[in-house]
Amino acid sequence: MKQLIFIIVLFLYEIVFAQNQVINPSFEEFYDCPRDISFFHKNVKHWSIPNNGTTDYFNSCSEKMGFKNFIGFQKARTGNGYAGIHVFYKKNYREYIQGKLKNVLVRGKKYRVTFYVSLADSSKYALRELGFMATGEKFNVFKSKAYIDAKAFSSRMSNVKYHPIIKKEFLLNSSEWVKISFKYTAEGYERFFSIGNFDSNASTEKSKVIPLKPDVFSYYYIDDVSIEPIEQENEIDVVESEKQDVKPEIRVNKTHTFNNVLFDFDKAELLEVSLDELNDLQQYLKEHPDLNIEIYGHTDNKGLDKRNKELSEQRAKAVADYLISHGLNLTRIKSFGFGSSNPVSSNDTKGGRQLNRRVEFKLIEN
Repeated sequence: MKQLIFIIVLFLYEIVFAQNQVINPSFEEFYDCPRDISFFHKNVKHWSIPNNGTTDYFNSCSEKMGFKNFIGFQKARTGNGYAGIHVFYKKNYREYIQGKLKNVLVRGKKYRVTFYVSLADSSKYALRELGFMATGEKFNVFKSKAYIDAKAFSSRMSNVKYHPIIKKEFLLNSSEWVKISFKYTAEGYERFFSIGNFDSNASTEKSKVIPLKPDVFSYYYIDDVSIEPIEQENEIDVVESEKQDVKPEIRVNKTHTFNNVLFDFDKAELLEVSLDELNDLQQYLKEHPDLNIEIYGHTDNKGLDKRNKELSEQRAKAVADYLISHGLNLTRIKSFGFGSSNPVSSNDTKGGRQLNRRVEFKLIEN
């Protein structure tokens, strides 16, 4: 009876996962536990890199390259392993992952390409555009560590196809995995594919996550890559965060942006929608009496600089006053207003200005 149950479970597993054309999709199969950086190429089975970058491999088997690592902290979405790449760095340096498919894709058939990303904690920038390059053969430009101009290659090579993945919002989430998914129509030669940033630094749109950080780079973890045939034509492209039952971890000495601390135009009075998030923070500070907190107010660049500075100070103080009125000792909190001096995005767009109008906080050990 147990043998029959095992056969049924195995059969159902094969039905569920057989559609995925990516081999070793969650990076679980490898030769050596990663002891240091750059253990992706020639170590993770059926994966490689298309240039001379130093793509990283993280696995819970490693102390140095496990879930807590040199670039931050993130658990694998599934299993024990995931990849990590620099998608923005000085001198156009880039890292990519290159996967292999079980079968050549069928010409004219539509496929659903899906993978999950998480911004590394130490990143100064977040991006909103990555890229997907499909090729008939393993791509190789190992004399270069710079970005691969996939658009140019696809225009002059018959077995290279480039698909940009441009999203309305920046991929800012560092506490959860974000799902990226899009439809892809096969040319009929695809056996390999690469994921990363295929634009130069000058062409890359980015948003500051840590404004004062000196290191200029953006780094993303990647997990659970799949390419599956589409059975229903009405499927849509998505980018969504993984829903979790637990609240995102609050980390010491890291600047966090409030999600729902909002204000009316030119006002500094807290709205009702902000209170739940502030109450959660108040409770956290109550449970951790060894921590102090700093509050930072920011605005976009609309209006006079003097008024923006004043408004940012008033909004930061409104948050501080709320926490103090609910039991936080005033000696444990400081508030600052920076006006429009520390934008995290461009003020030329409505979405960018919205990102710049924010209140942040940092927990500091006393």
